[in-house]
Amino acid sequence: MFRRGFIQANSQFFSPLMPLVDAALVAASGWLAYFLVHAQWALSDQYLFVILLACFLIAILFPGFQLYESWRGESLEKELKKILTAWGTVAALLVLLGAAIKITAVYSRLWMSYWFAVSGILLISSRVALCSLLYWLRFQGLNESRVIVAGAGELADTVTDRLLNNRWIGLKLLGCFVESDGNLEDCDRRVPVLGTLNRLAEFLDHHQVDQIWLAIPWSQQKTIDQVLCELRHSTVDIRMVPDLVSYRLLNTSITEIAGLPVLNLSTSPLHGISRLLKLIEDATLSLTILLLISPLMILIAIGVKLSSPGPIFFRQKRHGYDGREVEIWKFRSMLVHQEEDDKVTQATRNDARITVFGGFLRNTSLDELPQFINVLQGRMSIVGPRPHAVVHNNYYKHQIEHYMLRHKVKPGITGWAQIHGLRGETDTLEKMRQRVEYDLYYIENWSLWFDLKIIYLTLLKGFVNPNAY
Repeated sequence: MFRRGFIQANSQFFSPLMPLVDAALVAASGWLAYFLVHAQWALSDQYLFVILLACFLIAILFPGFQLYESWRGESLEKELKKILTAWGTVAALLVLLGAAIKITAVYSRLWMSYWFAVSGILLISSRVALCSLLYWLRFQGLNESRVIVAGAGELADTVTDRLLNNRWIGLKLLGCFVESDGNLEDCDRRVPVLGTLNRLAEFLDHHQVDQIWLAIPWSQQKTIDQVLCELRHSTVDIRMVPDLVSYRLLNTSITEIAGLPVLNLSTSPLHGISRLLKLIEDATLSLTILLLISPLMILIAIGVKLSSPGPIFFRQKRHGYDGREVEIWKFRSMLVHQEEDDKVTQATRNDARITVFGGFLRNTSLDELPQFINVLQGRMSIVGPRPHAVVHNNYYKHQIEHYMLRHKVKPGITGWAQIHGLRGETDTLEKMRQRVEYDLYYIENWSLWFDLKIIYLTLLKGFVNPNAY
């Protein structure tokens, strides 16, 4: 059916087909939805126009979501999230464009609902079917790449372990080559040692190999140069696995700047289309929520004013995106007091400074509601690492490694750490360290769907917490 590597070798033929397939599925969905609503197959000009516009937007926007890059090594869940996010963006743009030019009344809302839903189902189904086919082919030994690992030690062990434990990606590990016979004991016992590095080129002349992965530390530059020299006449694909095992990385990628390849070790996930999606999410949700909760906020403001003398809002400087200082707002829950020497004392259980009404606000997280104003101002996000006082940041950044990487995104009202119960007083260093780990996990794995998941879990269990006092 497919010889080894057939799809990979002809990717330049298959890749352009994917946008056409996606556009065809969306067009077919619009046509089907029109029949379900109007009981006829002949599309009117208005409906044909918006379907063609959707196909045009797919051709323009879908590639920006990295939908048509190689799937090898990518999980199905991640691919489905990308396709739903991409289609959701196109659908939202169509609605916004229709509202802007005031033509939404021309189209049936039932038709649009059917169209958007059926298109999403078909786009997901096509990805699941294609992914299942590729997995099956790879498990049958078809459409797989034959790989050799060159190197020994911790880095090579990590590479071989990942390849052996992820056979579904279609990379068949033939074995490894080591620097010398003295490195034989350093190799993974599950992987055959095929020889030393100086015999690598000879091996390639007599065996079919698709890729060589160099797992040699950068400190051994001389060895790397020798291997590359040995392989200078080979046409096999050569991949270099960076020696970054011991580093805490954040959204690593390789870009080209001024003609130079640049390895990004620590970057924000929010750039390009991702940043736009996050801004749309924050602006839309914060404005909607503020409109809904405005009567409640007025009642709370009255309660704060009656509970004790002082302002309604508590304002404090926190570190925001990129470590810049921002001012965040909360409903005041404590008696007005003055800290000594710029000290910021965390609230403790049964803290005498907390008013009775303030205690209720803190226990139910209602004191956080004014932060939706901060979100609308662009200082915060709805989802992100919780902001800490500047004084606390200046202390913890010296105590916890990678602490300030939390500020690669805007601080949030709720976050991955908070829905896991990590909120309130951090009376031990370990508690703060756990928060940081959850925050960095969120940044490393950010997606629009991850945000929506956190918001959903916050609604279920995030407001009342025994640590909120």
